[in-house]
Amino acid sequence: MNFSSPTPTAASRSQARRAALQALYQWQLTGEEPYCIEEQFLAERPMGKADLIYFKDLLSNVPKQVAALDAALKGLLDRPVEQVDPVERAILRIGAYELSSRPDVPWKTVITEAVKLAKIFGAEQGHRYVNGVLDKLARATTGKGDTAPMSAH
Repeated sequence: MNFSSPTPTAASRSQARRAALQALYQWQLTGEEPYCIEEQFLAERPMGKADLIYFKDLLSNVPKQVAALDAALKGLLDRPVEQVDPVERAILRIGAYELSSRPDVPWKTVITEAVKLAKIFGAEQGHRYVNGVLDKLARATTGKGDTAPMSAH
């Protein structure tokens, strides 16, 4: 199964994650069907050089696997997943999906990208929360992860 565009770059994947975060945030708040949100995004928002196949993969599969993703996150959170800020919740779900279903993406990349998104869109210290949870998940699911939090610039 080919998961990526013919020549995805780190920048095109970052743009895809950013758009997917915004789309998944909308999905969480509205309950609208992901395919409708995808159509809206592709028609109304400039996607630049985003890896559209990756964007579609995230927007399609995170909602399909949300119960399993939330279950994987549950023991790592300090509160029920429903009480996590919606931005951080969407970021954590993207990260959990990538860690569990995208072996082509290095775990360090997953965490770094999630932290970057949390710094841009999340609450003031949300990036620290995202970093800690995904680092624990990376250790639990891949046997890897840092013993100290990563710093993303």
